[in-house]
Amino acid sequence: AAITNPSRAPGLPRYGCRRLYPDQPNPLQVTAILKYWLGGPDPLDYVSMYRNLGNPALNVPEHWHYVSFGLSDLYGDNRVHEFTGTDGPSGFGFELTFRLKRETGESAPPTWPAELMQGLARYVFQSENTFCSGDHVSWHSPLDNSESRIQHMLLTEDPQMQPVQTPFGVVTFLQIVGVCTEELHAAQQWNGQGILELLRTVPLAGGPWLITDMRRGETIFEIDPHLQQERVDKGIETDGSNLSGVSAKCAWDDLSRPPEDDEDSRSICIGTQPRRLSGKDTEQIRETLRRGLEINSKPVLPPINSQRQNGLNLDRAPSRKDSLESESSAAIIPHELIRTRQLESVHLKFNQESGALIPLCLRGRLLHGRHFTYKSITGDTAITFVSTGVEGAFATEEHPYAAHGPWLQILLTEEFVERMLEDLEDLNSPEEFKLPKEYSWPEKKLKVSILPDAVFDNPLH
Repeated sequence: AAITNPSRAPGLPRYGCRRLYPDQPNPLQVTAILKYWLGGPDPLDYVSMYRNLGNPALNVPEHWHYVSFGLSDLYGDNRVHEFTGTDGPSGFGFELTFRLKRETGESAPPTWPAELMQGLARYVFQSENTFCSGDHVSWHSPLDNSESRIQHMLLTEDPQMQPVQTPFGVVTFLQIVGVCTEELHAAQQWNGQGILELLRTVPLAGGPWLITDMRRGETIFEIDPHLQQERVDKGIETDGSNLSGVSAKCAWDDLSRPPEDDEDSRSICIGTQPRRLSGKDTEQIRETLRRGLEINSKPVLPPINSQRQNGLNLDRAPSRKDSLESESSAAIIPHELIRTRQLESVHLKFNQESGALIPLCLRGRLLHGRHFTYKSITGDTAITFVSTGVEGAFATEEHPYAAHGPWLQILLTEEFVERMLEDLEDLNSPEEFKLPKEYSWPEKKLKVSILPDAVFDNPLH
């Protein structure tokens, strides 16, 4: 990337910046040297960097404001994004922004946020999963490669940049908000929007415009200890979790069949012809993961098949039951043509990070009549836990373990969930953990193993 100060740049989304910063018509920019459509590694054409004076009346400090260009369609000639008309989303329908607190005496904006944005953009381009307000990103490293506690991200609407209508479609602006590990976990266990609202009320942790301060040394729960119990814990109890799925290191075995029976057994894919998820399964799981941490003010999560217009969610008539049906994919393969296998006994395998989310899955999702999906990032497999109240599942109380190819569904009754939560209590204390760790419920013919990452990174072990 190169730092430039161009007099002109492509893309109508820039007009939103011109309205906000009329006195900075030619901001510093970090520009991709070799454009993405020419084979370069960076999907964003450039990232503009503005100096924002903040708002003293609202206790908003001076900061650097970064705006990406390239997730939306900048050209309209199909070189990067398919041009689908002016009424729908432009490209992926959004650009990223970031607000970084300006340090005393700092005369130029640091450039590391531009590389952070490029990393997120690469994920979107490669996975075709878009981001939504309330989503979280587990980064597991200080955003600026320092010793900072700010090691993860939440996403929300930019407080100053409204959606823009361009000749190539509509563009919304999603702001990256740096958070600590404890705040990320709270967002996973409850929901992203709830934690963002708490961050807005704490000036040191972001304030009303959610400005990231990489030198912040305390979480919102250390700054105000009442927030955990009075807001987060109560929210989890009332609302459950809005995290409906994660990409994870996971696998499963069918213990009902002898290991040499490869036709229908399922483990980590080894061999030249691994089974593939069907188009319907893949689309449905992608929809679950895409919804991720979207906010819902009602205690019952709306069906997964919500409409999306201009990046906003417009829920259809509310349903009392959660649903595994994704309308966008329901017509791909009729249900009667998909062979469902009932399994007698299963063995679930997770790495430590994925395993730590099992209590959240059980307490925050299944006890609220919802479902939770683990989609493997190292193999073509998925595990979905469902409660008895979920519609559209192929696992039933009579046959609680069922699979479509490499997609396993496990139906757990409320009584069994409560028992599992007791047995899995030590998953909440990962620092005391020694791997591998195994949990077993013989009468349910269910086994769960927490394994080192190396098992998933190298399936031959």
